[in-house]
Amino acid sequence: MTGPSPLLSPHPLHGKVGLGFRAAIAEAMLDSAAPPMSFIEIAPENYLGVGGRRGRLLAMASERWPVVSHGLCGDLSGAAPIDEDLLQALRGFLAQHGARWYSDHLCLTHIAGGESHDLLPLPLSHEAVERSAARIRAVRDRLELPLAVENVSAYLRAPMPVGETPMQEWDFISAVVDAADCGLLLDVNNVYVNAVNFGLDPRAFVSGLPLHRVVQFHMAGHHVEAVDDDGVPTLVIDTHGAPIIDPVFDLLDFTLTTMRQRGLPLPPVLLERDHHMPPLPELFGELRRLQAIVDGVPP
Repeated sequence: MTGPSPLLSPHPLHGKVGLGFRAAIAEAMLDSAAPPMSFIEIAPENYLGVGGRRGRLLAMASERWPVVSHGLCGDLSGAAPIDEDLLQALRGFLAQHGARWYSDHLCLTHIAGGESHDLLPLPLSHEAVERSAARIRAVRDRLELPLAVENVSAYLRAPMPVGETPMQEWDFISAVVDAADCGLLLDVNNVYVNAVNFGLDPRAFVSGLPLHRVVQFHMAGHHVEAVDDDGVPTLVIDTHGAPIIDPVFDLLDFTLTTMRQRGLPLPPVLLERDHHMPPLPELFGELRRLQAIVDGVPP
């Protein structure tokens, strides 16, 4: 497959920007007269079976904006039994909100003894490709929806099977989405984070990805944990708790331009902010800058 993902054609959110719907800013978002976003994203697991105030706020928001969903605990590469009850509830919720696809993280979330509550990196191995692709197909079949996976940030490399050389991360991601025939939710900040942490070229990383499978982007901020003697970051942590930095904005611009050069439509771009919430005008400023980058990509 070399053309655009069928999930993207046609797509009413082409070239649009959105904001993660969070409880801390929900009422302020709904009270805004002209907020600069065209859609919202929710973590459906946080709303399954929820009523009361949170349920009412989501109902009002979903009447005002299109909703896309991004999961937190699908364990798309794990070995734990599939949670059939969760997936059945998710299927009903996603149908209720008109989801075009479901996305989750390309990682482990369960280890021996239960859920880790962390997004654990996978070994960049052929075995992990096969296991992940099989799991993705199984979850997709149960949800009866197309599925997209997100590249995750990492701070160490998972141990490899004996005798196997690790793939480049972009080759690993490409192999998984090709084997599973699924979409890619491309987190641009996570590309930058891993490029810093593992000494990679972020533009080479992007160029090696299957951009024809990208259905959505994530943009977020991070925390610089360590720098070298020249002040250059050597370890950064994906936090979703800080403003987006210029190099990540620039990497999005490069990615979108590369997609245009390949004749691909521009997927929707989402701003994620989970912690240290600033005043809403500050988030709206980031959204306007994201929209300006999208709008400025040459045809």
